[in-house]
Amino acid sequence: MVVVFVGCNPQNKTSETHKPEAEITQKNITFADFKKIKGVDNVQDVPFQLFTRLDSVRFFVAPDKDAAHLKIAYNKLDNYYGFEEFDDFYSIHYSINNNISNSIEAFVLKSEFTAAFDLTLQGVDLYEIRSSVFKKSQDVKNKSFSTYGTITEVSEQEFKTASNKRIDEVLIKDPHVILEGNKWLYINSTTEKKLITQHENVSTEDGLLSYEYIGVSPYLYLQVFKESSMETSDTYYSFYNVKSTANFQLFTAGYPQILPKKNWISYIVSNNDVGSDFAISTYVAESYNLEDLLYVNFTKFKIADGTKAFWADDETFYAEVYPTNSASSNGKKQKAAFIKIKLKADLFRMKKKYYNPYSNWPN
Repeated sequence: MVVVFVGCNPQNKTSETHKPEAEITQKNITFADFKKIKGVDNVQDVPFQLFTRLDSVRFFVAPDKDAAHLKIAYNKLDNYYGFEEFDDFYSIHYSINNNISNSIEAFVLKSEFTAAFDLTLQGVDLYEIRSSVFKKSQDVKNKSFSTYGTITEVSEQEFKTASNKRIDEVLIKDPHVILEGNKWLYINSTTEKKLITQHENVSTEDGLLSYEYIGVSPYLYLQVFKESSMETSDTYYSFYNVKSTANFQLFTAGYPQILPKKNWISYIVSNNDVGSDFAISTYVAESYNLEDLLYVNFTKFKIADGTKAFWADDETFYAEVYPTNSASSNGKKQKAAFIKIKLKADLFRMKKKYYNPYSNWPN
């Protein structure tokens, strides 16, 4: 039960030139004073979600700043489902103690909440990571990207200007790769046709797959195909080499950026669980293999379009992103942001320090 303040008109009037201020009376309200509603059992039906950084928030019984309200502590496990937007308020559906059968409609101030479509990276710790892998050595204790380099938000103008000087390859269509019926074929100089793969309904241990031709790396001469599951939302980018028998064994989880001088293949993609993944590998042509250099799971942003990410130089990587919980709603687009990742100059010449569990033992 929480004390709230409601303004009232004074009972006793004085002269017109010396009216007393409105007296403040107290009224006790509980969740029982709010309109009971059917709880949200499918998040897909929610127009937008709301987020706050405050330790406590106010629930009003009506979209009026003078209406009775309840002040409650913020709980990160609570969901604030937005349904309507008013001048200064959002209407929300709220499940008390996360009990769907005990849900209410309340009104919250826009000044205390941010809708998913208005989220930005302002005040966000971009360095926060969940885990990383450096040259096959996994690290779940380090929670900062500062070990590997810097990451900052930049302007859209800087992003566009830097993209004009990108050094990674632009994948181009190879005229030797054609789609004939339901088959991707490679035609050599003697017009001999070699089957690469089926286009759709490819049966594998992971279910049915489809393959879309993306292009070829002129330097590595690897044909790139987008591999999509026909049963799930999983997508990978697979590599085909005409001279190899071990085709489609190499893949990336996101659109590949290829740096010819370093034989690097990188990608950045939204993680299905938390944030986004950034990875760099070296392509070893002799063994037709990828050697992992770096994998980082960032927590504070998702990737807007991995095909637009690029390298401006050997250490500087740009990408267009969205805040982790950002989402479009009711015709309102989510706000895009742009990041710059700068790797340490000697990063891959560094020796990884391994944790010694006996380091604190007495001699």
